[in-house]
Amino acid sequence: MSQALPPGPRFHELSDLLEAYTDTGYTFSDTAETPGPGLASYLRIAARNPARATTAIAQIDDLLSVGLFSGEIADDVEDLPHIRPPMGTSVEDCLRIAREHLRRLLQDPSQIPQTNPQTVWEWNERLPELSQFLGGYLHQNYSDFHATPDDAIDEYVAESAPEHRAQAAQEITELLTMVSSDQELDTATTALGLDLLPPQGTSLRRWLELIRRRITVA
Repeated sequence: MSQALPPGPRFHELSDLLEAYTDTGYTFSDTAETPGPGLASYLRIAARNPARATTAIAQIDDLLSVGLFSGEIADDVEDLPHIRPPMGTSVEDCLRIAREHLRRLLQDPSQIPQTNPQTVWEWNERLPELSQFLGGYLHQNYSDFHATPDDAIDEYVAESAPEHRAQAAQEITELLTMVSSDQELDTATTALGLDLLPPQGTSLRRWLELIRRRITVA
């Protein structure tokens, strides 16, 4: 029997790690030398917060020590994203490879090249409050709850704590700095949950700047 773990899902960080693979085909494509695109996206996020890699390693070790098919963790494993191993390789083998990449990250997080997010999962992890705002208030069904997009923004302002609005504003600034082209910005905001066109005659970049000002001065 493994040691008692803190309250909450036993493999919560491992679940996030495996979720990174769901945008890239639900398959392990890592080698001992090179992470595949799913793991690479997780490594970029974890390099910004190495404690996540530490937790992921501990949870991989916990799972492997108990056994993937142990009844003790059957329900926990069932709740994890199911990622396919390559033919002739087990899930456990793949997790060990991922663990080694995480261990290398912890030795020197600066070795992980930082690029703009490459997947929907990574965009949402990189800009979490902006994801909550855009996906929760400016989605395609906003009109079921609000007369106009401005009303939806007003509700976000009314419902959100000042520190969350400040974070969303900061993340808008980060996003606008990260991407230079209109196409990249459209791709990023779509990944973050925005499913509306900006007001007529207003570019997406300008609309985000106006939204930033609005949630900042509230």
